[in-house]
Amino acid sequence: MGKVVVGVDGSTSSQAALHWARDEAALRGDDLEAVVAWRETYFGGSGFNVDMPDPGIIQDAAKTMIEAAMDSASTGEGDPPMRGVVVEGHPGRALLEHARGADLLVVGARGHGGFSGLRLGSVSTYCVHHAPCPVVVVPAEGNEGQDD
Repeated sequence: MGKVVVGVDGSTSSQAALHWARDEAALRGDDLEAVVAWRETYFGGSGFNVDMPDPGIIQDAAKTMIEAAMDSASTGEGDPPMRGVVVEGHPGRALLEHARGADLLVVGARGHGGFSGLRLGSVSTYCVHHAPCPVVVVPAEGNEGQDD
């Protein structure tokens, strides 16, 4: 039995990727590992201080998000064994680390950040260029083949 890894960030595109990865893992007879990465954001500069949120709050929010995403992706029957993983770090590097030894890495075309006009986000681009296994990029549902 192999493993399909999917990146989840709560975006519409990542939810579509999770559903696609669930179906593919079930077809292959593989396990499904959903990975969400979080990291502290630094705000600072000369002349001002910004109180940073408690990293525990960010991690708890990531756990809540991955659990909700997996619950919504569960069909109740025929699902592959699914496991949610929450890691601190750069999303692209975290996905590649979990994709080592995997049969497939699945990512959404775009997440929450960056420039909305881009067809492929920075994390999905990073994964396509550096993954140790085949990569599938899934567009958000309803955006297949549309021009911006």
